Amino acid sequence: MVFLSKISVWIIPALLLLIPLWAYIKKVPVYDVFAEGAMEGVKTAVRIFPYIVTMLIAIAIFRDGGGLVYFSKLLSPVTELLGVPVQVAPLALVRPLSGSASLGMTAELLQTYGPDSFIGRMASVMQGSTDTTFYILTVYFGSQGIKKFRHAALVGIIADCAAFLAAVILCHFFFA
Repeated sequence: MVFLSKISVWIIPALLLLIPLWAYIKKVPVYDVFAEGAMEGVKTAVRIFPYIVTMLIAIAIFRDGGGLVYFSKLLSPVTELLGVPVQVAPLALVRPLSGSASLGMTAELLQTYGPDSFIGRMASVMQGSTDTTFYILTVYFGSQGIKKFRHAALVGIIADCAAFLAAVILCHFFFA
């Protein structure tokens, strides 16, 4: 264990040294390739920026306009049937939309109820078991100029629902 902790300190610095060294040995123009990659990254960032801003504004309107509370109440019969605490239900709605908003909600739940509470554990498992489906669709499809992604959205929603259901089942199995 001590050996692994000592090696883990040096892994990243070693990679940062060895990869450019290997490229130099292979006669790859390291600086030029790095600068080219950085330029492509900037172009991608500029290309996806409008999609990110649009998504963040839509999420803020949904949350601040009361849509999150409305949908949480609308889904409360289902969430109660599944045994999802009412405090965690909004996380299930926000997680597919925004990683930062869902992380903020999870942090708030952990601070309020504690990380070892059932609510804290369920929020943590939900946070870790899904991805930000609509954010990913917006950014990745938007960066490539793809405007029709209905099947990808449907598959993403189904995957999110399956992950949330698995999180609920596992939390009840391990923590209830």
